[in-house]
Amino acid sequence: MELARWRGLVVPAWSVLLALLLLGPALASGFVLTYDMVWVPDLALRPDALGTGSGLPRAVPSDAVVAVLDEVVPGMVLQKLVLLGSLVVGGLGAARLAPRDSLVGALAAVTLWQWNPFVAERLGLGHWPVLLGYAALPWLVGAARRWRTEGRAPAVLPLLVLVASLSASAGLATALVLLVLATRPEAAQVSRVVAVAVAANAPWLVAGLLHAGAALSDPAGAAVFALADEGSLPGPLAALGLGGAWNSEVLPGSRAGAAAWVTTGLLVLLVALGWRGWWQRVGAREAGGLVVLWLVGWGTAVLTWAAPGAVGALAAAVPGAGVVRDGARILVLCAPLLVGVAAQGVVEVRALVARAWPGPVPGLPRFVVGAVLVVWPVTVLPDVAWGLGGRLEAVAYPASYERAAEAVAEAGPGDVLVLPLSSFRAPAWNDGRTVLDPVGRYLGRDHVASDELVVSGVVVAGEDPRVVQAREALAEPDPVARSSALARIGIGVVVRDRTAPGGDDADAVEVAGSQLLAEDLVVTEVAGGPGGAEVREPAVPRARAAATAAGWAAWLAVLGLAAWRGGRSMRATRYR
Repeated sequence: MELARWRGLVVPAWSVLLALLLLGPALASGFVLTYDMVWVPDLALRPDALGTGSGLPRAVPSDAVVAVLDEVVPGMVLQKLVLLGSLVVGGLGAARLAPRDSLVGALAAVTLWQWNPFVAERLGLGHWPVLLGYAALPWLVGAARRWRTEGRAPAVLPLLVLVASLSASAGLATALVLLVLATRPEAAQVSRVVAVAVAANAPWLVAGLLHAGAALSDPAGAAVFALADEGSLPGPLAALGLGGAWNSEVLPGSRAGAAAWVTTGLLVLLVALGWRGWWQRVGAREAGGLVVLWLVGWGTAVLTWAAPGAVGALAAAVPGAGVVRDGARILVLCAPLLVGVAAQGVVEVRALVARAWPGPVPGLPRFVVGAVLVVWPVTVLPDVAWGLGGRLEAVAYPASYERAAEAVAEAGPGDVLVLPLSSFRAPAWNDGRTVLDPVGRYLGRDHVASDELVVSGVVVAGEDPRVVQAREALAEPDPVARSSALARIGIGVVVRDRTAPGGDDADAVEVAGSQLLAEDLVVTEVAGGPGGAEVREPAVPRARAAATAAGWAAWLAVLGLAAWRGGRSMRATRYR
């Protein structure tokens, strides 16, 4: 069978197999809830998903996209499609970074792309928009090359840019890839690339500008979220292998020992062996661009490790600069070069071994060495298999969540305040795994919840001014006064999670009102309380609404362009 046909069959099968082995129990019935990954059966299209809420647009446009899509595909199924698709599609794209005439090189590229610390740690942290951007990246490299060399953007490029820009950090990385790899000296080409990048990121860019006053980050967060050492492996060396996430709880155990040093050494060796052939294969223009992206990614990550104070000062002085606090996240820019050069190194090593050791059976040494070079990343990082060792197990929401959502739907006007005011939970029904409080998202109404983080005893202040107002209202001396104060800031319902730390204490903060549900989740309608508190719903200023609409119009224009170009491409294919 010819190489092209083998490649077309084996590479997809290998990518699917690795993805299934990596996700494991995450694909069972239920939701995977870990840190920032909070999916619910039916996410509502709330103001904060569009960027008109009071907090920073951290989930813009990702939440809005999910809220629309889960009207067609159930949320549970959609989450699994996103997780599995990001791994499989990313692996298939990585194969295109390898030499075209080498099946082993393509398989090695798939393994390196899927089975590495970056993927494992982002899965553990629940950064699914980052993983979608990561999956689109190798495809985007090829599309940007064609746009630069042919002068016409491929039909798939607008869709790739949208998929890769579902969060601020992913959108910035995508924009940088386009600017570095797709531009030519002509001003017209530069302006077209900039226009696509800006339009695809317009929802969160506009929302961020409208929240500029609250976009200054607590400088303490820079040290908390900086690139971290992995066991005895210093952060800068961990970053060479796409590792170094700030949260030690998601660090695979194998990265804390000698295996991390072995992995880094092998990667450096493969890169050294493959560098020359890779540079000649891709050409100086693209190779130079990928080197620039690698330097930006690795350099920024190391800066957060070496000078967290400077990064914190920048985030405290420049609105939006806090997006670079998570040093390991920006390592996504290093992946195309690392995987492409390492895959070339695999081809070189296999050829060297075949020449030096022909063996008694023709082709056997090449097969054995090729198999080892393809699977070695799995052998040095075995504990991420089967859902990070079971940490990605899918679970079902308690029945009380649905009853609470029904009670909130029947309540009068106003937003929901979720108590206690703490960001993360480790509920028993989630097997004690840490997750961002899912109550607010499940209820289907705009909500106010704490955005303050406590990491290793360090408190990182939030940015949402309504949380501050809610704290002040709860500090009133009695339940009636608290209800009245909450109503004045637009809170109509209070939901208290009794299973959360502090949620069922004898001295837990109480508010007056009509109790609609009294289970693990206690739902109280503020407007029905003593004194007849009247809820004053906050209005969105017209200028803010108009600016937000303009940002979404730009985003929808890119989506329309993607649909139009995709339709034309399909019709042309059928005609041929």
